[in-house]
Formats: sequence, C-alpha cells, structure tokens
Amino acid sequence: MYIIGIAGGSGSGKTTFAKKVQNHIGPTKSTIVSMDSYYLDHLPEDLNTKTGKFNFDHPKAFDWHLLNRHIADLKQGRDIEMPLYDFKTNARLKDTQNISPSTIILFEGIFTLFDKSIRNLLDIKCFLHVESDIRFTRRLHRDVKERGRSLESVIEQYYQTVRPMYQKYLDPQKQYADFTVGEETDVAATILAARIKELLNE
Repeated sequence: MYIIGIAGGSGSGKTTFAKKVQNHIGPTKSTIVSMDSYYLDHLPEDLNTKTGKFNFDHPKAFDWHLLNRHIADLKQGRDIEMPLYDFKTNARLKDTQNISPSTIILFEGIFTLFDKSIRNLLDIKCFLHVESDIRFTRRLHRDVKERGRSLESVIEQYYQTVRPMYQKYLDPQKQYADFTVGEETDVAATILAARIKELLNE
C-alpha cells in the first residue's frame, strides 16, 4: 500500500494529473481519493466573507478528524466510507462511497500536504505549481459549467478567498513536496508512474 499526495491550488489540474498517473499504472491497481469529499457539511460562520459567502479555501473548511482517520485506515488496509459533497447545495449527500484499499492511493486536493500527521502517511508528495491566470481560467470554466455558478460570483470568490488563501496557506505547501510539477503534466505523470512502479517492484 502506497499513498501518493497530490497538492496544488484550485484549478491547477490535480484531478486530471491523478487520472493521468492512474492511466499509466492501471485503474485496477490504484484508487483516486479527492479531498473535496471532506468539506465540512456546515462551514464555520467565522469563515464567511464580508458578503456572506463561504470560504472553501481555508484549512478550517475541511473535516480533518474524519480525513485523518480515513487516510490512516486506508494505510492499514481497511475500507472506508468516503463522504460525497455537492457543490451546488454546499452540503454533503446522504450517500457515501465505499473505498477499498488498493495497491496505490492517489490522494489529491488543495491541502493534501498541509497536515503533518497526513504527510507522514504519504510515500510520495508532489505539488502542482501552475500560474495564477491559468488556474483562474480553469476554475472559471469548471465552476460555471459543473457547479452552477455565475461568472460574477466566481470572480468575486477568487479575489475574496481563493487568491489570498493560496498565498497564505496553499503555496507554502511546496516546501513539503518531494517534487514540483509545472504545466506540462504529461511528462510528470509518466515520471511519477515510473517511480511508483519502482516502489511496487522493490
């Protein structure tokens, strides 16, 4: 059992990168776990912006207790019931997703390298460093198309929470990464997959 941590700002391509790595090592040997599933069902009121919007880019927006327990359970070879989060309603769904331990767990999210106890369970840690204008454009298209947001709300959220939280909390995670990935993720995914295959053969 190996757990690979993939961190990076919103819109940096973490999920896409994880899928590229999975394609190289095979879906039967790997499972993707998204940190987005571990948003709190009700965010603390002190995280609200001046206009009353949720701050999804603050560490306190996540259920760290459950996340720590689930990552530790997977590391020990135990099944978990991963929560499912609906960004259109900003709440968890009643259903959960059963995740069985696979040989490789690809754990991706904006704060996968933030918590020390979780970092200690990761076998490889990587950070996706993508320029802010590219991340913003990707986020804009995703939130409008997939999450039912308006153009104005996405722009407002970016300047109120996304940008300042990235500078304060997300970018510093680079110091914990074993390596940093740029915009060319195809080559990086091939290299990471090769290293994972080496681990499996050791």
